[in-house]
This record gives sequence, C-alpha cells and structure tokens, in this order.
Amino acid sequence: MNLTDTHIRNLKASGKVQKLSDGGGLYLHCAPTGGKLWRMAYRFNGKQKLLSFGAYPAVSLKDARARRDEAKELLAKDIDPGEEKKERKAAQAAKEKEEQENFAFVALEWFVVYSPRLTPKHAAKLKRFLQYTLFPAIGDKPVTLIEPADLLAAVRPTEAKGHLETAHKLMQLCGQVMMWPPA
Repeated sequence: MNLTDTHIRNLKASGKVQKLSDGGGLYLHCAPTGGKLWRMAYRFNGKQKLLSFGAYPAVSLKDARARRDEAKELLAKDIDPGEEKKERKAAQAAKEKEEQENFAFVALEWFVVYSPRLTPKHAAKLKRFLQYTLFPAIGDKPVTLIEPADLLAAVRPTEAKGHLETAHKLMQLCGQVMMWPPA
C-alpha cells in the first residue's frame, strides 16, 4: 500500500517504532517519540544497507519518492547510493572549506593572533599592508591555490615605485600568512 500525505500527517506516536512502507524499499520510520524519518532499504554487493533521506515534513512524500528513484538509478548503474552520497558530501565540504580559507581570511586570523605581540604602530602598519596592498591583489584567492608568482605579482607594484624595503616586508608578511596556522 502506497502512503499518502494525509495519512502521514495524521500519524500519532504509538510508543514503539513503526515502519510504514511506500514501496521500492522506501519507508517512513516513525520513532516512539513521534519523529518521522524517510529511509530506503537496499542491497548492494549482497549486503543489506540503509539510506536516509531526511525528516518528514522537511522532506515531503514526493521528494522522498524522487530520491528513492535517483537511488534506484544509481543501483541500476552498479553504484552504491550511500557511498555516492558520502563522496558528494565530502566534496561539498572540501569545496566550502577551500572557498572560506582564502588569503584574506587566513591573513586576518593570523593578524588576530600575532598582533598583540606588536606595538600598536607596527600592528597598524601591517594591517594597512594587508588591506591596501595584498587583499586587493590576492585576498579572494584560496590559500591552497596561491603560487609564488601570485605573491610576487602582488608585491611588484610596490617594488616598481622604488619602495624596496616595503616590498621585502610585504614578502615576509606573505610568508608568515602562508605558513599559518603553525604545525
């Protein structure tokens, strides 16, 4: 028997676990406390596995069926939907971390830890170097993708103006930021 949205909405907690099947391995796991979770039971390489799709009503009956169908397509292609979901989540988390950890983010984190050791005048000077010279050039770039040539390109305009000592200090600053956090 296929489930209906009305039937699911009207379910009350019974004090014990209930499994209401919708077909194709999809079922609604009703906890004794009243929580309703979409799950799909399937077999892959001879092993019984379980895939979770989320809680009802955040994931509707229609969405749960669509996710079940996507999982069935992956199984037809001999791909484990549980492993594929884990890989997709890990890739998304790595991408978000890389995007968050750009040069500006890491430099400001370094500055917060390092600046209390400095005189206020020197700390202000380093902050100006970061804000007005380095951030416009490489601030948005993820630290993992920054090459030495990028750092040189950020410092070259200062060097071209004849401010060689400042250019040297900028390169030192870049080196300290790129080695942050300390191992």
